[in-house]
This record gives sequence, structure tokens and C-alpha cells, in this order.
Amino acid sequence: MECPHCRINHEDQVLRQGLMVCPDCGWHLRISPQDRISYIADENSFVELFKGIKTNNPIDMEGYEEKIEAAKAKTSLDEAVVTGSCTIEGRPVLLGIMSFDFMGGSMGSVVGEKISRLMLKGAEDKIPVIIYTTSGGARMQEGLFSLMQMAKTSSAAARLDEEGVPYFVMLCDPTTGGVTASFAMLGDIICAEPGALIGFAGPRVIEGTIKQKLPEGFQRAEFQQQKGFVDCIVPRSQQRAFWVKMIDAHKITGKENR
Repeated sequence: MECPHCRINHEDQVLRQGLMVCPDCGWHLRISPQDRISYIADENSFVELFKGIKTNNPIDMEGYEEKIEAAKAKTSLDEAVVTGSCTIEGRPVLLGIMSFDFMGGSMGSVVGEKISRLMLKGAEDKIPVIIYTTSGGARMQEGLFSLMQMAKTSSAAARLDEEGVPYFVMLCDPTTGGVTASFAMLGDIICAEPGALIGFAGPRVIEGTIKQKLPEGFQRAEFQQQKGFVDCIVPRSQQRAFWVKMIDAHKITGKENR
């Protein structure tokens, strides 16, 4: 497999052993939800939640059902996010992991519903929520129903805050569009993987609009950290230990104790 950053080829096994991080340049390649779960969660602790929610075609977009079935076959996923409960070093968490390979990680009704339900469960059960984001934005095949998910997920994130339950976000490459404009930027701690593209519109769209050349590294995780949009950058190999520290540091108080 070729690293998209340095263009050096590596054996798939070498990359997988290194959590899909290029051993030459350190570039963080895209990784499946299944592989993320394997390095984040305690062994055999992950239990998937909300798996049965079915994707419909609310505005009767021609060919949409076929695109969904093709994405399912390509990724072995039902939708662009996997949600569930697990433990990390024995600490209970609710985990949501998006997949860019499923229709560009686009947020349709089911993605918004699963993420919202995960947050509301965290608020009710007083369990920290961790979400890994990667998305091209709204799923336009669902029209207004997709855009409504921005408000729904933001409302669910507000409920976590009201209940004093920690909400952590890991921004992965790329996180753009309506996901960035909603729940991805509402975490108590907003982290990013090295080099991740983070923004609303992409650099090419912005350059075409303002007719100016953007600065080097614009919208990458390091740039966004300098501008205050990202709290910290956490390499993949350090994320499990990082989450343990974050969970231990953010004790759940509940609104009755605030």
C-alpha cells in the first residue's frame, strides 16, 4: 500500500501493525471503524448499539438505494458510523466511530440518529462519550433531512453538557461540512490526529471563492491547533492512554452537584 503523503510503498501487514501510520513519514492513513475499535477498546468489550436503524430514501432520490447497498458491500458496515459501548482500561465509555469509506462519511438521518442516541444514552447513564469524526459533510441524497441532523446532534451534545457528562472528540482526516459545523466542534476536549484536514468548505473551494492562495498547511490539524480550534493533537499510538487520562481527569458530577 502506498502512503498518500510520502508515496512510499509498504506491505499491508507493516502498516496494520503500526495502526495504519506510515513508518517513514508518520502520516496517519485512514482506518476502518473495526480496526479503531481493536486498538481503543479493551479486548472483547465492545458491544454495538443501535445497529438495527435502517437507512431510507426520504426524498425518493433516484439510485440512492443502490448507492447504500454498494457502500455496505464495500465496507461491511450498515452506515457511516458505528456506535457502541466498551471499556478502556476498565473504564466504561460510549464510542462512536465514523467511516469515510461509507459514502464519504456523509451524515444522513441514520448517522445523526445513531450519534444523537449515543449522546442521550451517555447523558442518561452518566457514561463518557467519545466520537471519532471523519466526514465530507451532509448527505445530499437526503436533502433537508440530512441538514436537520446538525441541529439534532448539537441538541444531544447540549444535553451531555447539562448533565455534566464528558464528551470527547477526535477529529480525523477529513472532518468537514455539516459534521464540523455541529457535533464535531462541541466536545469538552477536541482532539485531532496529526495532519487531519479540518474545516467546513475544503481548501480548493475556498481558494476558488476568494481568488487567493491559502497559507501552507491551511486547515490541517496543526494549523487549527494554532488558531485555537483544536485543543491537542494525539498520535494514534497514544490515543488509548490519552483517553484513560481524560476520563480520569473529568469526573462526572451530574447537574444536581453543579
